[in-house]
Order: sequence, then C-alpha cells, then structure tokens
Amino acid sequence: MKRNAIVIAVVVAAVALMLFAGVRMARPKAGTVKLQPLGKNGSVAPDFELKSLDGKQVRLSDYRGKAVLLNFWATWCAPCKIEMPWFVDLQKQYASQGLQVIGVAMDDSGDEAIAKFAREMGVNYPVLIGKESVGDAYGGVEFLPTTFFIDRQGKMVERVFGLVGHSDIEDNVKKALGPGASAAQASATPASAKEPAR
Repeated sequence: MKRNAIVIAVVVAAVALMLFAGVRMARPKAGTVKLQPLGKNGSVAPDFELKSLDGKQVRLSDYRGKAVLLNFWATWCAPCKIEMPWFVDLQKQYASQGLQVIGVAMDDSGDEAIAKFAREMGVNYPVLIGKESVGDAYGGVEFLPTTFFIDRQGKMVERVFGLVGHSDIEDNVKKALGPGASAAQASATPASAKEPAR
C-alpha cells in the first residue's frame, strides 16, 4: 500500500513537471542576451498589419519616414517591465526628431489585461496585439523582450534579444534616427546643462 502511494506520487510529480516544462517551452524566453547587429545595410523590415489597443488597424509602413523602435513583449515578462519606462522616456525625448516606439504584445492575456498593463506602465506609444505570423516574419520571437531598430527608410539597423542597458537602447535609437541625431539632441539640451559649474 505504501509502495503504491510512492509510485503514484512519483507519477503525479513527473506529469506535473512535464506539463510545467511544456508550458514554459511553448512561451518565448525572457532574459538577457547579447546584441545582434545587422549592419548599416540591413534588410527591409517586414511589413505587417495588427490591431492596436484602441481598435485601429496599424501597418508598420504607416511609419515610413520615421525611425521605429519595434518591441515585442509580454505582460508576464519581467525584463520587459524594466525597459518599458525607458521606452516611454525615449519616446518623449526623441519624438520631435522622428522616433516612433511601437510595442507588440505577444501573449494571450487578452486585450483588456494588456491595456490595463500598458496603462499601469504609463505607455505613451502604440501597443499592438501580436500574432505569431508577425513574430515569424521577424525570424521568430524566441526571446522576450526582442527589439528591432528600424531606420527612416524601413531598414533594420539593429536587433536586441533580451534586456540590455538604457544607454545601449538609446545608442540604437540614434543609429535608427541617422546622422545628426546626436547633434540635434545636444542642441535641444538647455545651455545651463551644457555649461560646467563654476
């Protein structure tokens, strides 16, 4: 009798472990992975059409002429929560130079849960409801967050798998904006901030 109880407990534990592993493997991974440069002459970013949280159909090509930070994320992704406030700040800081941040939610939490999460994070950029086919068009979104930096001509200049530092993200934004982004940013800095303290 005791032996049967042990066998049953082992079988239950093994089944639970397999179910847990299956669910985890089916989800994209969250974590930190190194930058994957694409070079200056990257390929054109695949166009797509997705529904935004406000119900509009949005195409990536609608933003041609702007530099785009395209971020694939999920509500359950801890590293995504770290970088989202950075994207909010970068959208404020570089919008006048032509930056557009776009978030693509790649989880099945439902539109309302995603919208609530975006509000709580103070998101000030479009959030689109992702589809696996769009992730596949970008080489498969195996890790979350995954971020693509797209220049004004629609070419990918950098991609990042996982979480990197704010300065790395900002450097990639400047690459996507093109020459003159740093100079324009410096001229936007108040004179009092440029002058050394006396």
